[in-house]
Amino acid sequence: MIETIRQTADFLASKMVESPKIGLITGTGLGSVTERMTIDFRLPYEKIPNFPQSTVEGHKGMLVAGKLADKPIIALEGRFHIYEGYSPKEITFPMRVMAMLGVKNVLISSAAGGLNPQFETGDLMIVTDHINLTGTNPLIGPNLDIFGPRFPDMTQVYNPDLIKLIREKALESGVLIRQGVYVGLVGPSLETPAETRFLKMIGADAVGMSTVSEAIAAVHCGMDIMAIVAITNMNLPDCMEKTSIDDVIATAKKTGSKLACLWEGIVEDLKV
Repeated sequence: MIETIRQTADFLASKMVESPKIGLITGTGLGSVTERMTIDFRLPYEKIPNFPQSTVEGHKGMLVAGKLADKPIIALEGRFHIYEGYSPKEITFPMRVMAMLGVKNVLISSAAGGLNPQFETGDLMIVTDHINLTGTNPLIGPNLDIFGPRFPDMTQVYNPDLIKLIREKALESGVLIRQGVYVGLVGPSLETPAETRFLKMIGADAVGMSTVSEAIAAVHCGMDIMAIVAITNMNLPDCMEKTSIDDVIATAKKTGSKLACLWEGIVEDLKV
């Protein structure tokens, strides 16, 4: 596993002008931030040794290297999910590669269903904590000691200083931003009213099918994480409305430019 990760990291490093200290993962319909980058190169995942392939609509399946706010960055346009048939280890493979390349800060974005009745479709939410209901974990199996300990501490997955920075940049930009707990499920079926009611009862404010495994792996690697989700639909158990992937992508794209502007401001002030 370590040699496979190193092979991929060496391949990417050979193409890079500068070693990135910041990694970015974009979710469904949220890839517009890369349009603000000065790009050194862009590679489809199938051209990268050992990389998984993105199969979900709304995920471009491209790795982009360059600069954002004049800082070296590596960005993934699209991610991988358990419901695609990937294991948590495969899903977090790019996170391990980023760590081996020297990335210290990871910015994660994803689309999510809103559970907090105070939220509205189109809102952005800072993830302050998460609940892992995927039934699995990317750290299962032999520990990769080169990256981190067997039992990583999870008391502050999402860095409080980075959460504060997001709030400050949102205020400066005039962007309304929520905050709350994200719960990760396997999918791909969406939640029933009863499941939605349960998720609210256990303290979740938003629900999605990604982010959690990546965050766990990033903590294991000692990286600082911040995550912002776009609320693409509201899940209110007593008046559930039907939704589709097309609706999610359309809402995410509308929200994407606002999130891209916010990410750029955050990167500009990020100390790396």
